[in-house]
Amino acid sequence: MKKMLVMVFLLNALSLQAAMKSQMVTYKQGSAVLEGYLVYDDAQTGPRPGVLVAHEWMGLNDYAKKRADQLAGLGYVAFALDVYGKGKSVTNPADAAKLSGQYKADRPLLRGRMQAGLNVLAKNPQVDPKRIGAIGYCFGGTSVLELARSGAEVQGVVSFHGGLSSPTPMDAKNIKAKVLVFNGADDPHVSSDEIRAFEKEMQGGQVDWQFVNMGGAVHGFTNPAGGNDNSKGYAYNEKADKRSWEGMKLFFAEVFQ
Repeated sequence: MKKMLVMVFLLNALSLQAAMKSQMVTYKQGSAVLEGYLVYDDAQTGPRPGVLVAHEWMGLNDYAKKRADQLAGLGYVAFALDVYGKGKSVTNPADAAKLSGQYKADRPLLRGRMQAGLNVLAKNPQVDPKRIGAIGYCFGGTSVLELARSGAEVQGVVSFHGGLSSPTPMDAKNIKAKVLVFNGADDPHVSSDEIRAFEKEMQGGQVDWQFVNMGGAVHGFTNPAGGNDNSKGYAYNEKADKRSWEGMKLFFAEVFQ
């Protein structure tokens, strides 16, 4: 009997694994060659909501892909896009700051890279183009807010410990998406002035928005690779990670209903 139960469990596990399809997708924005990660549950049929995943400042790596896998497990088609360009992920903060800084200083270019990724997702036959969301972490959080400010056709965006500032706050009037921000209440990289400016921006643009401060959390609170030393200003917080993820799930359930 025990052997039979084990066999059934293994068969079920293999079936679930076989249903999840993933692939690297090469695409372009202008002359730039980009490569993103697409994943979805092949056992499902018919168009379903799609969610774009914007990576942290290190570039498209295993962390962003893991989040895309989690979204696919929830029934979405997930596409972890590439802002920097094919093969341009980095492993140290100095290089990451240099790369991400280029796009923070050139918001039109950042928006263009985000729109290119959105186009890939929206054109996928598995996706309902009228039900698309976007999430992002750190630099990716900034990126999904910029996508929304561009007036892109997305229904909801979620920023996890991302930067909030904008050189063109008047662009909030272009936002069509509902906006949800999860911020570390003790994040030294997001000042109270930046938060107030963001709130004013959202109010001025008459955006449907929410801002959630995660108590005891600093920058990068969703990434276990950050360790647990808050004094460094970047650290993992398990409670904040799980609570913000559950909040995102409820948000998309409302957005895509």
